[in-house]
Amino acid sequence: MTQSKGKKPLIVMKFGGSSVGNTERMKCVGALVDEHAKQAEVVVVVSAMGGVTDMLIRAANEASKGDREHWKGARQELARRHRAVADQLLTPAEQAAVLPRLAEQLTNFENLCSGFTLVREVTPRAMDTLSSLGEVMSATLLAAILRSMGRAAEAIDATQLIVTDDNFGSASPIFEETNAKTHQGLSAIRKKGAIPVVTGFRGATREGICTTLGRGGSDYSGTIVGGALEADEVWIWTDVDGVMSADPRLVPAARIIPEISYREAIELSFFGAKVLHPKTIQPVMKKKIPVWIKNSFNPTCPGTKIVAAPTDRTPGVKAITSVSNADLITMSGKESLSFPRLATRVFNGLHLEDVSTLMATQSSADNVLCFAIHDADLARVKARLGKTFELEMLHEYVGRLEVMPKIAIVVAIGENMKGTPGLAGRAFSALGRRGINIIAIAQGSSELSISFAVKSADVKEAVKAIHEEFQL
Repeated sequence: MTQSKGKKPLIVMKFGGSSVGNTERMKCVGALVDEHAKQAEVVVVVSAMGGVTDMLIRAANEASKGDREHWKGARQELARRHRAVADQLLTPAEQAAVLPRLAEQLTNFENLCSGFTLVREVTPRAMDTLSSLGEVMSATLLAAILRSMGRAAEAIDATQLIVTDDNFGSASPIFEETNAKTHQGLSAIRKKGAIPVVTGFRGATREGICTTLGRGGSDYSGTIVGGALEADEVWIWTDVDGVMSADPRLVPAARIIPEISYREAIELSFFGAKVLHPKTIQPVMKKKIPVWIKNSFNPTCPGTKIVAAPTDRTPGVKAITSVSNADLITMSGKESLSFPRLATRVFNGLHLEDVSTLMATQSSADNVLCFAIHDADLARVKARLGKTFELEMLHEYVGRLEVMPKIAIVVAIGENMKGTPGLAGRAFSALGRRGINIIAIAQGSSELSISFAVKSADVKEAVKAIHEEFQL
């Protein structure tokens, strides 16, 4: 870590829901922050307590159906969990200051749910406000815990820092404005030596309307703040020891990868690795700010460092990931509908439904396009493409949409796979020896990853086979 002489490094620490899930975990997080604040300047970004966001969303949905009893029970549980932390970890003076602020958030919850019950609807805008109340409560508590330990700290609502568009439910930051507001909003707190404790997941439009960054977006919040402050490092504290060479539930022999590149991390997160939100790396890439994945349950474990250029440049596969629940869709066109036109209209339809493809292959000569999607998206995609090609299907300019269900996408990832001959062949051979049929394959020109479609029932054996073949 580079730093000017006599100046403490700046570390942005983000803590996930499992890390702050109960009183004991909150106490451990307070101790971790206090310990590292002795050697570095620390800014904290925090998620809601584990399970709270799901509880809030479920309460809102039940309220919209007219069920008052469910959300009233959820309110009691929210009050119980947060009050238990306050009772055990806060000084009497801090309790007196913080309990009214927690009560205010519970009142906000009650008022919103009461409104949902009355109108029988939850708008995306209202859901963003309600679903992120857990972050406000956990930030309020953690700042008070640090003050009870003798550390100056202040809870900060990210709606005052992160400026986004109005795509409620999955808003995108407006970085120039966010960077300026984050610098300005945290400047006074940092100058007086206090630790800012910022709410994850939340942001706000230019008009100040609360938005959220998408499920799991607190990781993204951490790197947004880290990038805005030009931090020396961002540490994402979670409940795993780092980025693994494969899902340990599929491959017990999977190991921690000490260092990976930004591009490898993005690829892994896109294809389902749960350790990172897919957008997490974007705010720090250009500034080359390292991101660490660390385990708050095992803080002595070094974890995984994500950097622009890893020191280990050994060519080959570095990690295997997979998506188990996918469907493979095939569409074909006649000569009157060229492949470029077919592909353009298909992908435009996917764009309108905000659906990403997991892999895509083509046969331009036969006007055939094949692509894989998450099975949760299938109904929307079928409806959209049926509408898009309604006339063409009626006149048989386009063949019917064919779906192969229950497939899995297995992805081999490595920054230095390019220029290394035989990697795909070795993977094919490893799968062939296990009797696993490859349904489709895709590889980009960057050769950062190779994707295979196999039957869902074969995914565990396929991942194990490739993991063993490359001795990961």
